[in-house]
Amino acid sequence: MGELPMDRASMGRFVETWCANWCKVDIDAVVSHFAENAEMRSPLALKLTGSPMVAGAENIRTYWRQAYGHIASADLKILNWSWDETISRLTVWWQLGEARASEFMDFDSAGRVVRSEAFYGK
Repeated sequence: MGELPMDRASMGRFVETWCANWCKVDIDAVVSHFAENAEMRSPLALKLTGSPMVAGAENIRTYWRQAYGHIASADLKILNWSWDETISRLTVWWQLGEARASEFMDFDSAGRVVRSEAFYGK
């Protein structure tokens, strides 16, 4: 992905791309934004793997293929998002069917996601 400018406009473009990639269930494209040592935490990971945390980009790719690989497309809708430049954290509120979630992503100085965590609720 190269260096990502870390400002609100670039994060808006990131959110659009992230959503489009999830709508196509293009797991490789989503993972391409993650650092090699990234960590991802989700209640779904706990259900599928026995641990809420998946560490490493390749393990995240494998997990997402297991969790979502059988789906051809998804109607993911972005409800809102915010960018905290001070701590390089993007928070996205999204909906998929009846499921609603908030997800944060922390970025390193090269613009790669180093940590993400999803929270589900209604």
